[in-house]
Amino acid sequence: MDTGSYPPLFSQRNNPNQNVDLDESIQDVEGLDPIPHIDLQYLDLDKLGEACKDWGLFRLVNHGIPSELLLRIQDQARELFALSFEYKQAILRSPLSYFWGTTARTTSGGILRSSKSISWVEVINFPLSQLPQFQVEDSLLDSFRYLLDEYGRHQARLARTLFEGMAKSLNLDPRLSKSYISEATGFIRVHRYPRISEGSQAWGVGVHTDSSILSILNQDQLGGLEAFRENRWFPIKPIANSLIINLGDMMQAISNDKYVSVKHRVRVNKQVDRISINYFVFPELDCTIQSSNYKPFTYKDFHAQGQTDIETLGYKVGLEDFKLNRDI
Repeated sequence: MDTGSYPPLFSQRNNPNQNVDLDESIQDVEGLDPIPHIDLQYLDLDKLGEACKDWGLFRLVNHGIPSELLLRIQDQARELFALSFEYKQAILRSPLSYFWGTTARTTSGGILRSSKSISWVEVINFPLSQLPQFQVEDSLLDSFRYLLDEYGRHQARLARTLFEGMAKSLNLDPRLSKSYISEATGFIRVHRYPRISEGSQAWGVGVHTDSSILSILNQDQLGGLEAFRENRWFPIKPIANSLIINLGDMMQAISNDKYVSVKHRVRVNKQVDRISINYFVFPELDCTIQSSNYKPFTYKDFHAQGQTDIETLGYKVGLEDFKLNRDI
């Protein structure tokens, strides 16, 4: 990989100074996959509910996305990231966004990078609803856009099917739950986690929860994602033709804390760049989340508070900001 494709922040001369313990032990049982498997072809609502309560994360199989499409989107993402840094800056313009060292963005498109830590990640954000109007001159980016359009339709189908199953499992009021998930908010975030030189320390992304209803992850075969459960970290191993579903903060609030917004992080590889493609979906911006455990709030409120937290504290506080009877 030509290091000229990396943002200057990731020059191999850089040695991020972060308080991270990359040697801490994780629960890794060789050959076993401890996380729940959900078969979309034979969706079992009881099993789905248990996975959401116990893990906030599960592996989805028989999801109906062709394996060729899963591989093509990873391969083309790798080619796109391999372009020179200056060229990527030129072609990855609005409505796309291109950023690095963080996964947080302001509403206006600025970078929300905490001065307290740097994430060893390069990101391209694709808002699916705006892709058809995007004028593309680069042939690789144009091809990738059409690929994402096809892929995004599959992602919206999966998110809708899974959310409907979760809503039934939770006995949510159908009149409310219709606005709890909005395909218009869906976007695909393509990540490259650059390899890091020996002696350097950084997390691809540190410990966090997603703000979304749910996210759908298509990861390459390198691995690196880790999930936290019962005071232990578990590696989420890559298995061909499966997807990883993460529940986010909005789903935890909607479920009155019955479901878990899973804590997770990404470990950096020292030899090879890692590629992952993640689809996120949210409630309608002005939809009020009704929960007996939280004061009423919209996703717009939640997003704004998260930006304030990052700018002032260096991290997102999340649902605790909206908790009823929060300890002061």
